[in-house]
Amino acid sequence: MADTLLQVEGLVKEFDVRRNLGIRSQKLKVQAVSNVSFSVDSGETLGLVGESGSGKTTLGRCVLRLLEPTAGSIVFKGQEIVGLSSDGLRALRRDMQIVFQDPFASLDPKRTVQAAIAEPLEIQRVGGDHPQRVRELLELVGLSPDHARRYPHEFSGGQRQRIGIARALALNPSLLILDEPVSALDVSIQAQVLNLLGELQTELNLAYMFIAHDLSVVRHTSDRIAVMYLGKIVELGDSETIYENPAHPYTHALLSAVPVPDPEVERARQRIVLTGDVPSPINPPSGCRFHTRCPIAQDRCRTEEPAMRTVTGGQSVACHFPLEPGVTLVELAGRAAASA
Repeated sequence: MADTLLQVEGLVKEFDVRRNLGIRSQKLKVQAVSNVSFSVDSGETLGLVGESGSGKTTLGRCVLRLLEPTAGSIVFKGQEIVGLSSDGLRALRRDMQIVFQDPFASLDPKRTVQAAIAEPLEIQRVGGDHPQRVRELLELVGLSPDHARRYPHEFSGGQRQRIGIARALALNPSLLILDEPVSALDVSIQAQVLNLLGELQTELNLAYMFIAHDLSVVRHTSDRIAVMYLGKIVELGDSETIYENPAHPYTHALLSAVPVPDPEVERARQRIVLTGDVPSPINPPSGCRFHTRCPIAQDRCRTEEPAMRTVTGGQSVACHFPLEPGVTLVELAGRAAASA
C-alpha cells in the first residue's frame, strides 16, 4: 500500500471582509474553504478542479500554510502542521513547495536565474556548491546551464515555468502544489511542461496537488480527482472513474463542457448549461450549495446538506441523489421536468 504523505481533515478558511452601509460598515466572513477533507499518497497526483472562485488556490496555499487555516487539521508526513511554530514550519518547507500559475510574476525581474533558483538553498542554509546545484537543476528541467546568467525577461513563458519548477525542486521536496502551472502558456507549450512534470514525478517520486480548471489537462496528469464547488469538495475518486461515470450533477456539467476531438461525437453530445451564477461565498445557500443551479434538485437539497458517501463507482460524492453509472444528467433533468 502507498504511504499517506498528506492528510487534510475538516479544513476551513474564512476571510474577514467589510461591507459599507452608508455611515457604518458591516463585518462579514467569506467562506473560501469549508470543511474539506482529502489525502495525497507518496508519488500520487491529486487533481483539484472547479470553476474560478471555488477555493482551489486558497486550499493549496492553506496546505503550505502560506495562508493560515481558520480550523481543521493538516498532517504532513505524520506531523500536524496547523499551529506549528515558524521554526518548525521553515524546516518542513524543505519538503513541500509550490509552482505558481504566472511564471513571470513569480520571478524577480531584477535577479538572475542563478539567484532565483539558489534562493531556497540560501534561505534554508544548505551548504555545498550552489552554482553547481543550479546547473544540475536547469539540466533536469530541460534548460541549458548557461541560462543561469540570464534574467527572466529573456525567456519564453514555457522556459520561465521550467525555471519556476527548478526552483521548487532545489530542496528535494516530496510534495509539489502545482497552481494551474500551464494555464498561462500556449497550448503548444503546455504538453511539453506536462510531460516534464510527469518525467520528474517518476524520476524523483514526487507527489503533486495539481490545481486546474482545464479538465482535459487534469485527466492527463492525475491519478485521482477532487471536484470543488463553492469551497467544498463535492466528488472525489479515481480519475478514469470520474470521467467515465461522474456521480455528482456538477461534475456532469463540467465534463459536458470539455470538447471532444471527434467531430461526430461532439455534434451528437448534449451539453449541460447551468443556469444562474455561482452564489456568493459570503452567504452560501442552505442545504446543498449546488441546489440553486442543479437541474435535478429536490426539496431535500434545499434544506439538508449532503454528507460525502461512497457510491457504486467507488468514488465519494456529496449528493442526496447521485447519478448511477450510464445515466446522464440530461436524462434525469428531462424526467424531472416531465414529472413537475
